Amino acid sequence: MNDFIQACIAANEEIAEAIAQGLDDVHFEMTDVGAGGDVSSRLDLFAESVFVKHLGGFGQIESEESGIIGEGDAKIILDPIDGSSNALSLFPYYGTSVACINADGILDAAVVCNLANGELFYRIPGQPLMCGRLFAKVYLPPSSAPSAQIGLFEKAYANPALVALLAASDLKFRSPGAIALSLAYAHTVRFVLFVGAFRIYDFAAGLALCEGFEVVVEQDYVIVSHDKNVLRRIEGLITEIKNAQQEEE
Repeated sequence: MNDFIQACIAANEEIAEAIAQGLDDVHFEMTDVGAGGDVSSRLDLFAESVFVKHLGGFGQIESEESGIIGEGDAKIILDPIDGSSNALSLFPYYGTSVACINADGILDAAVVCNLANGELFYRIPGQPLMCGRLFAKVYLPPSSAPSAQIGLFEKAYANPALVALLAASDLKFRSPGAIALSLAYAHTVRFVLFVGAFRIYDFAAGLALCEGFEVVVEQDYVIVSHDKNVLRRIEGLITEIKNAQQEEE
């Protein structure tokens, strides 16, 4: 564990402590459209300020909320609250996502934290994925689920045709609503699927945690699975929908 990851853990612990004390009305206030295209809440901006305090010395931060912050040779891609709508609805599936890219454009570290249960995942390229809990100080390779029954389909609500085909193909899924977190849990599910516009804030850290998996990244969808056959089945369903749409045009 290097200094950057330790700083990320410290930032997450500070945010988690604040949330544990209870969100107040101010955190639920919505402000302006952020750099990522979504409206930022005061909770998003609070979490961003904590990360800036802890990570500003490591490089320039590119945050989903405020865009470019500070200077430095390294670039830190930050989603201060992954799953903001969940957090603001008090639904326990939300967290944070941080990736550090060095001056040569190479990923140095990736950290994703589930603030709702305190689980934190990190990876240094070339080393195993590590998992632990905030405040516990013990990080070990996570357990996998070789007989996983479900996948995770982010933005399923916007893709009803694909939902129907997945159901017909007996590919069960859940749609929890935080893509970086879902990618962090790729080792415990059959697949992780996202269909929509690709944004670097959503994927920089999460995909880095999926080293060693089967991964397809396209402009309008991302699929991750430990099973190549499952991945190819899902990609085939997406192609089927696209071909049908082209025939209708």
